[in-house]
Amino acid sequence: MPGATMPAAVYVGDGRIEVQQLDVPEPAAGEVLVEVSHCGICGTDLHLVLQQYARPGSVLGHEWAGTVVATGAGVTGWAVGERIVAGPRGGCGDCYACRRDRPSVCRSRARGDMLGGRGAYCRYVTVDAARLLRLPDTLSTRAAALSEPTAIALHTISLSGVAPGDRVLVTGGGPVGLLTTAVLGAQGVADVTVSEPSAVRRAQALTVGARRAIEPTVLERAAIGQPVAEPYDVIFECSGVAAAAERALDQLDEAGTFVFVGTGHDWPRVNHNRAIIFEMTILGAYNYNADGFAGAVALLDSGRLPLDALIAPIDVGLDALGVTMERLSRAEIAGKVMVRPTVEGG
Repeated sequence: MPGATMPAAVYVGDGRIEVQQLDVPEPAAGEVLVEVSHCGICGTDLHLVLQQYARPGSVLGHEWAGTVVATGAGVTGWAVGERIVAGPRGGCGDCYACRRDRPSVCRSRARGDMLGGRGAYCRYVTVDAARLLRLPDTLSTRAAALSEPTAIALHTISLSGVAPGDRVLVTGGGPVGLLTTAVLGAQGVADVTVSEPSAVRRAQALTVGARRAIEPTVLERAAIGQPVAEPYDVIFECSGVAAAAERALDQLDEAGTFVFVGTGHDWPRVNHNRAIIFEMTILGAYNYNADGFAGAVALLDSGRLPLDALIAPIDVGLDALGVTMERLSRAEIAGKVMVRPTVEGG
């Protein structure tokens, strides 16, 4: 498409996004050009825009699926019209992290650009053909855009070692917490409580499979050296809120596991004395297992996830991205919002 342009949602600074016309990228050798079908709004995107971390001129968006529309030189095995998602670049396979199935923190990989770049809040993206995964005919392209956060949930749960029969707390009932809850249920973990201040999101947590949904104020503070009355074996902190993390740590039982999942602006205080005498395991979960996207696509296609409850019913165009991010930050929307690369007001 030499000389063609496309609409894109561009971060321009000061917490603002504008729709601009950008050149359609040309696939280089070994790459394909993909027309984006849907791209989900991630909590990381909220931080980058609303807390003004992103680099002006950036196009964000990394939870997407689409259709191949052109191939670069040397690409074999892929044809125009095939529906795909793009998995992550692999690790080296040999370092300490890769040997433990944690390629997202491969010690040999160049550090990624956390603040900007060319994402999928636009009509077309180019991607290395080696990263492509073909979608099954029974999975919609819209639902497949949930592959990336589903891969994160699978990795998070795998790291935790949680098992059916464990008592689990998920703090934060936004898209990350809801998806974590749903994937836990799909893996047979039934005793899941979600702590969330928004009534809308508490109701949605029950819909996606939580046994209980509570307000954070219900969680009691622990006495020194003692567990609370109803402690949890495994806790997933998905809100990124410092106060929520501090209160959640009080809920962990002896020999319990605490997993930081949600990112946030302020850092929580960790009671290291309590961590010591309870022999807590405290982990951070970042991105995916080596086969995370394949597992995510298979799980999305399995019928074991409540996709209608996990994905918000109404998609938005590029011109509604900014206002939708603000609504998500106020917890007015429960599920994952999908963005179509269109301009509704134009």
